[in-house]
Amino acid sequence: MNIETTLKEAMAIDGALGVALVDYDSGMALGVLGGGPGLDLELAAAGNTEVVRAKHRTLASLNMTDSIEDILITLGEQYHLIRPLTGANGSLFLYLALARSRSNLALARHNLKRLEAELDV
Repeated sequence: MNIETTLKEAMAIDGALGVALVDYDSGMALGVLGGGPGLDLELAAAGNTEVVRAKHRTLASLNMTDSIEDILITLGEQYHLIRPLTGANGSLFLYLALARSRSNLALARHNLKRLEAELDV
């Protein structure tokens, strides 16, 4: 799947508010879909780049060779899922914001994992 199709499928996940594919080396979003006045996806992409970088630095400091499967940020009304991509797309991550009241976190994580596997950048 290409970026556009992946973002559209991510927005079909129950409760999806916005999604972005982000390069955490540069902090730039390669694609965004959704968002709105309360959710600036370009700003969120840049901010979450720092989250991913910090977690990578922490793993290195702890001499851990494990990889990050996903990062969950739980807010009062939203879930924010960050899923670093593996393989050749190793400097990218998918970022998905969900309305907490309309989403199933386990299914959202499962769907992001599937989308990651099918994404061809």
